[in-house]
Amino acid sequence: MKSIRPGKQRKELFNAPLHKKRKWIASHLEENLLLKYDRRSIPVVKGDTVKVMRGSFKGHEDKIAHVNIKKRYVEIEGLTTTKADGKKIARPLHASNLLITKLNLTDKWRRKKLEKGLSEEAKKEIEKEAEQQLKQAEEEQKRKAEEEKEKAKEEVAVEETVEPAEKTEEITEPKPKEKVEEKPATETKKPKVKAEKKAVEEKKTPAKKTPTKTKKKKEGEK
Repeated sequence: MKSIRPGKQRKELFNAPLHKKRKWIASHLEENLLLKYDRRSIPVVKGDTVKVMRGSFKGHEDKIAHVNIKKRYVEIEGLTTTKADGKKIARPLHASNLLITKLNLTDKWRRKKLEKGLSEEAKKEIEKEAEQQLKQAEEEQKRKAEEEKEKAKEEVAVEETVEPAEKTEEITEPKPKEKVEEKPATETKKPKVKAEKKAVEEKKTPAKKTPTKTKKKKEGEK
């Protein structure tokens, strides 16, 4: 950035593409790492161990849980804030307030960048650290998978204990209701239909008989 004006600097910072913003989310290295890698700062990655140097959480040291590139902030494990409604959320921090104490070397592309211009002994040390970190990551994944399986088994056991109680209630409740409701419905419908048919027939018959009687009387008089 060539301009000294703060307005132009802010405009470029907010409107910059993501590949540039990603490089700007960087923190200083601790003194022993600075001498080892011959670098002052490096972009922060998920899994790096970091120490907070400023703010209310000063002195807290833990791993990075999430890096938000668009908003340019970092979330660290164990740092939370409470909202007005009582919910706890991760506390966002700027990368400039952090100091890297241990690097995450599981990514081979990151290792290649760090190994540029270093001696062969330093490269071997980096590779050894990377192997140890990969083993630890595999162990953590296995442990998490086992915990998930145990939780799933516990949930299934709880469901099995609850289901028989629900089934007994379902069996006992509907039977008496069905018997009581079906019988009167079938009995009441049939007599209504028969009574209606009889009433219609009785209305029709007297209308036909009247003309026959009058004809017989007239013939007798004649």
